[in-house]
Amino acid sequence: MNVRTNDVAQLALLDGAAGLRDSWRVRSSERARRLAVRVLPGGHVEIVVPRGTRPRAIEQFVTHHRSWIERKIAQYSPLKPSAADALPDRIQFAASGACFDVQYADAPGTLRLCVENRTLRLTGERNRSTLMRHALQRFAMRQAHTILSPWLAGLAAATGLGYERIQIRRQRTRWGSCSRNGTISLNACLLFQAPAVVNYLLIHELAHTRHMNHSRRFWTLVEAIEPRWRELDSALSRGWREVPAWALR
Repeated sequence: MNVRTNDVAQLALLDGAAGLRDSWRVRSSERARRLAVRVLPGGHVEIVVPRGTRPRAIEQFVTHHRSWIERKIAQYSPLKPSAADALPDRIQFAASGACFDVQYADAPGTLRLCVENRTLRLTGERNRSTLMRHALQRFAMRQAHTILSPWLAGLAAATGLGYERIQIRRQRTRWGSCSRNGTISLNACLLFQAPAVVNYLLIHELAHTRHMNHSRRFWTLVEAIEPRWRELDSALSRGWREVPAWALR
């Protein structure tokens, strides 16, 4: 949902006094019963407020939660900041070790992406950066299917923890999930995490096929397969910083 006119006015009033940044926005909601704040990967902050909330109330809310917000921004902001519309010259998938150089050719007509060995060639109008970014995101999704699907299947066979099917998505805040019908959904951005971290996340979701909660029995099962789960879980919580901005938007 886009920021509405009164939301923009609220942002203007809050700017300076509350220290809001360009990546922050206020969103009015008819369904909201109280103020809430979310920090999304990339360091973007969204403040959801009931319709008609006064700017002063929003300012007080932001001030009260500032420390928490700043900690989350530090957790979610990329280690290598870049402009919002910047396109990469190189893509490196830590999960597989694969690295691709990216070349751009400015030309009229339909955008085309060609993969030759370890080089991606994007041909199209360079000023259509949004379409180029989407093309790179689709390439990352295909790579995620190629890498994560057999990885999960191998772990399932090794651990005896079966699942029904796998989905690769681009969730905004989740690395993965497991439904009650045995569908495991994985975030394509896992490609930017270290192999041990990815392996832990896959084990985590497979364990949910037996325990649909985070009970003691769940963690006992995880630990039996991956004794370093605490260390790897902490690394995963910081993992959004490894994801480049172009892959998040």
